Amino acid sequence: MVIADDEPLVVEGVRTVLHAAGIETVAMAHNGSDALTAIERHRPEVALLDLHMPGLGGLAVAERLPAVSPATRALVLTSFGDQANVLSAVEKGAAGFVLKTCAPEELVTAVRAVAAGEAYLSPVVTRMVLGLVAPESAPRRRDAVERVARLAAREREVLDAVAEGLSNAEIAGRVHMSEATVKTYVSRVLAKLGCANRVQAAMLARDARS
Repeated sequence: MVIADDEPLVVEGVRTVLHAAGIETVAMAHNGSDALTAIERHRPEVALLDLHMPGLGGLAVAERLPAVSPATRALVLTSFGDQANVLSAVEKGAAGFVLKTCAPEELVTAVRAVAAGEAYLSPVVTRMVLGLVAPESAPRRRDAVERVARLAAREREVLDAVAEGLSNAEIAGRVHMSEATVKTYVSRVLAKLGCANRVQAAMLARDARS
């Protein structure tokens, strides 16, 4: 794990939380250039990147990962004031997003999910981004309708819940499934829709209803 943030207290706090959960931090950086150097040297599974750092920001670092360390996945650390940047990263299929105000347990969950090759998006981030996006054009709506039509009824029910920004646990309570089953359904829905993450799926679901 490489942690990159220009606030030393944030970096140390994140490292402490992850260490307590048994997740090793191999390097810490306070700017984008140092983060890239550390990532190239250590080739971690996950790089936790602040969006705003001196020189290269988190998005710029994430865009360079395929060339520097193809196996490293970016988990973006963001705040409520970063909606436009988060939207840009969502559209590019970034691996995950967590708010700086998230609970330690959520941070650990996000890191483990991204390390396992999954996408993690905080339900709060999902709702934040959906509130930012304007309704789409008629051609895009038609495409969304066609893609959503591929889903079975139960899959559409799960997609609707995802579009509301619900977590897997909240969806499980709504549709009366186990959380593990919901996780399987979400993965299946993303695959059928051709979406890289939950926010892309939520945007597609909203377009289909517009």
